[in-house]
Amino acid sequence: MRTFRADRAGREAVAAMQLSKIGVIGAGQMGTGIAHVCSLSGYDVVLMDADKSKLPLAIDGIRANMSRQVVRGKISEETMQTAVGRIHPVDSLEGLASVDLAIEAATENEEIKRRIFVELCPHLRDDALIATNTSSISITRLAASTDRPERFMGLHFMNPVPVMALVELIRGIATDEETFTTVREFALKLGKTTANSEDFPAFIVNRILLPMINEAVYTLYEGVGSVEAIDTAMRLGANHPMGPLQLADFIGLDTCLSIMHVLYEGLADSKYRPCPLLVKYVEAGWLGRKARRGFYDYRGDVPVPTR
Repeated sequence: MRTFRADRAGREAVAAMQLSKIGVIGAGQMGTGIAHVCSLSGYDVVLMDADKSKLPLAIDGIRANMSRQVVRGKISEETMQTAVGRIHPVDSLEGLASVDLAIEAATENEEIKRRIFVELCPHLRDDALIATNTSSISITRLAASTDRPERFMGLHFMNPVPVMALVELIRGIATDEETFTTVREFALKLGKTTANSEDFPAFIVNRILLPMINEAVYTLYEGVGSVEAIDTAMRLGANHPMGPLQLADFIGLDTCLSIMHVLYEGLADSKYRPCPLLVKYVEAGWLGRKARRGFYDYRGDVPVPTR
């Protein structure tokens, strides 16, 4: 079934596929957030992770987050129960055989993502679409590892997905108009606002945000200010909701470093060189909140700066 809309010039727009079942690959923070918003928007969701132990925790986490929405009066208890019931965990890619759109939300590592796509494609219907939630990696390169580059594009959700309004839409060189139209309509039905980005390293948001975070780490590394001083300065001096080092911990320092590597290697400009202190923290396993230590130590009742 196809739906049509007229464009501003009065011409018939390219048809959008009708989507009803969404596959999400990766039951981490981003994958569970995507499953959360999809199920609340009426889509059946197949949630897959290679680590079976993550799936029950993911469902529990989604239920807990929806419960907070119930408490705040944003959704009803009945809506929550119905939405959670739409999410079906599976532990292999074979479980995505009937999805209309498969969204990859694995770790920000190109080799891992390409391997997932190679293994995924044989299980999908020929007309199924694929989207990647990558925050920085070339959509064209990732699409080339699939059997359907014209049906592949970037769909970059912001973290946390249920809260953040923006989704970046990124076409690869082969992405066709039907795929773009369908994925854009899907994002709008989730209640998101879309921003179109060309397929350049880190797209729009992270092309601007991550160099700022990296510069904050350099500011710490060079002794210009402490963790607390830098974050306080940016919260109160630039009216940011959280300081850049606190935000880096929230994103994950390994993810921050990965994106800086993509920028540095993709644009060949020394201004994107990752700060050595960021590298050192990642090598130490101090990855931020998820490791309970980063630029702040989260092991106590109150986060304490580590420098």
